[in-house]
Amino acid sequence: MTTRRLTRNALLTAVALILFTVEAQIPVPVPIPGVKPGLANIVTVWAACLLGPADAFSILLCRVLLGAFFAGRLTVLFYSLSGGLLSFCALLILRRVTTKDQLWICSILAAVAHNAGQIAAAVFVTGSRAVLAYFPFLVLSGMITGLFTGLCAQFLVSRRLT
Repeated sequence: MTTRRLTRNALLTAVALILFTVEAQIPVPVPIPGVKPGLANIVTVWAACLLGPADAFSILLCRVLLGAFFAGRLTVLFYSLSGGLLSFCALLILRRVTTKDQLWICSILAAVAHNAGQIAAAVFVTGSRAVLAYFPFLVLSGMITGLFTGLCAQFLVSRRLT
């Protein structure tokens, strides 16, 4: 990895962490665990589109690890990692069959995959399938927030901010 590439990825990780921290301060209008805007995913979607899977994955992994460290909770790491990895896999698969103009579609489906990963982690942690009752609400919120983050990432991609 070149110094330029390492520096760019570090800066993008810092931007994602700032968005993660700002997002934690935004009150969520619904009392459902796991519902949040996912602003840091704008960076991941943008990076997956313009930088490639390896760089996007390193940014995602660093953001999740550092975000859990800053939040001070190990459960944040488990839920974020399970959702983030599933979301990232969905994003990579969808990027192969969509164009850059359809990035928002990838983001919506990746957000829903993120919620599926979080629910799977919750079932594992709690040992109860009762948390599956949250899934329809998480899918709806994931579609809305995924649309927003996808449109933001698509806007940045169209401006070619590299």
